[in-house]
Amino acid sequence: MTTDTSLQNYSRRFTIENLDIRGQVVRLTDVWRDMHNARHYPPHIRQFLGELACVAVLVGAGLKHPGRASLQIQRKRTESDTGAAVFAGPLAVLDCTESLALRGMAGATYAAANALRVKSVTAPFSEWVEDCTLAMTLTYTGTSQIYQSVVPVSGLSVAECFEHYFDLSEQLPTHLWLAANETGAGALLLQKLPNADQRDADGWARVEQLAASVREPELTTLPAEQLLARLFSEEDVRLYEAKPVTYACKRDEQKVERVLRSLGREEVEATLAELGVVEVKDDICNQVYRFDAAAVKRLFESDYEP
Repeated sequence: MTTDTSLQNYSRRFTIENLDIRGQVVRLTDVWRDMHNARHYPPHIRQFLGELACVAVLVGAGLKHPGRASLQIQRKRTESDTGAAVFAGPLAVLDCTESLALRGMAGATYAAANALRVKSVTAPFSEWVEDCTLAMTLTYTGTSQIYQSVVPVSGLSVAECFEHYFDLSEQLPTHLWLAANETGAGALLLQKLPNADQRDADGWARVEQLAASVREPELTTLPAEQLLARLFSEEDVRLYEAKPVTYACKRDEQKVERVLRSLGREEVEATLAELGVVEVKDDICNQVYRFDAAAVKRLFESDYEP
């Protein structure tokens, strides 16, 4: 089993060679902390979001071509005058590219929903996403094709819900363990390959039982090689090279300036006159850009250079 202790945010695939079983370990540290820093999520919402971030990485790592995996949990509400169900904004949005650039957030309106429905900080994931639609969307660079799957809300946890997704999408029996807290998030995925029963009729059940002993602190703190050595010490585990996960959010003043210029001077100055400042909020990256009168004037000067 190879060792790489230099990375703190990564996805690592592995195979159990003697059993024809494959798996993946995800570990997030500062990338996860950057994602929820200054968001002030309640502990259980932070946990759900961290576990969903690991799911996004698992899916992103499986993309065969340049592209993006996007997970969105969309809340529905019912209009009292028509009785029609309409979408009321995302409960959570996460996406991860094939190069494992990750970003995400819980929706700004989650607090009101929790006050009404989620009565306890130990409430299950199924209660948080009640009456919601979970969608996984895959888009690939250079093509207009979009692949979207609706993920059934099944089970009480994020792991149980997405075990069903992986079962359907990859047509392989799958078991998933997830954990997240304030400082770290982690995942362990196991999948039974077609020849597993021929290699060892009891192998899948044995490995599932061993993996079920994993503890949450191990998922969020142990390097992949130590985690797998602890769980599967008697098996022939082959651990592959780690793929680093990065946080996809950086301040980009020039991008925002280009957007404002595309709106035109008249519209931007009208906003400035009304509010005294032009403010642009990047919700998913939790960034705020403010432009005062001098900054707006500079945007539309003839010698402006982004």
